[in-house]
Amino acid sequence: MMDEKLIASIVEEVLAQLQREGRLGAEALSPGTGRLPEPEEEKPLVDIVSPQVKAVPLLKDPRDPEALLRMKARTTARIGVGRAGPRLNTQTLLTLRADHAKARDAVFLDVDPGFLKELGLFTVQTKCRDKNQHLTRPDLGREFDDQTKETLRQRCAMNPDVQIFASDGLSSAAIEANLKNILPVLTDGLKARGITVGTPFFVRFGRVAAQDHVSELLGPKVVCTLIGERPGLGSAESMSAYICYNARVGQPEARRTVVSNIHKDGISAVEAGAYIAELIEKILKAKASGVELQQ
Repeated sequence: MMDEKLIASIVEEVLAQLQREGRLGAEALSPGTGRLPEPEEEKPLVDIVSPQVKAVPLLKDPRDPEALLRMKARTTARIGVGRAGPRLNTQTLLTLRADHAKARDAVFLDVDPGFLKELGLFTVQTKCRDKNQHLTRPDLGREFDDQTKETLRQRCAMNPDVQIFASDGLSSAAIEANLKNILPVLTDGLKARGITVGTPFFVRFGRVAAQDHVSELLGPKVVCTLIGERPGLGSAESMSAYICYNARVGQPEARRTVVSNIHKDGISAVEAGAYIAELIEKILKAKASGVELQQ
């Protein structure tokens, strides 16, 4: 093998020859050495979708900079982004693309099985065979086959006051971001009120109305579904809780009570869990949910 000094001399000779032939500009070489300049130390990458970066206005010379900063501190909306002629700034465009990529990942990726195991949740699946069918056949995401129904009967406590289950819905990211914090708070809050809670589980490829079949199978007074919502460019981690008293297949959607916008920039998972426990107690006392609860 050639030693390093010999390799270096060959490289210098080749570079000098290229420069004499005009195929390598002198500016490409370090002055006085005839060598290529040493590579600059890599700068740390900046996460352009981080809250810290998004909080910095890109609008040049705003009339009231302090008012703009106050507004940006109160909303995740894309304000104060400025423009480059008729177009978006490069950073704004890249941020949009990055947020869109996060939203796509939330829809197309599955919830980590290890995460569900850590929470002690077993998994069942709707009639959807795969992710593509889940997205194109929402009707199949509301139903279970006979084998799955039998699994639920065997593994879950029957006729509890409340049956809680989680489902990916349209955002696996929402489940992984919120379920670990909301589930224990919700469960403990209900038990502290003397309300019996059934065996929690996870539904893969689920839609909201799957809770109607769960209700008929397990016989709870109230069923509560924690499900990932369709992600947007503001957040890919938004979860909702759909709650229904005496849910039955084919019922109108107006019978569901919904707590939405559960994520770090909306209602925190811990706060939502405490609120939902209080809300379910109210539903049990009124024996009604949805619009019926408001009458």
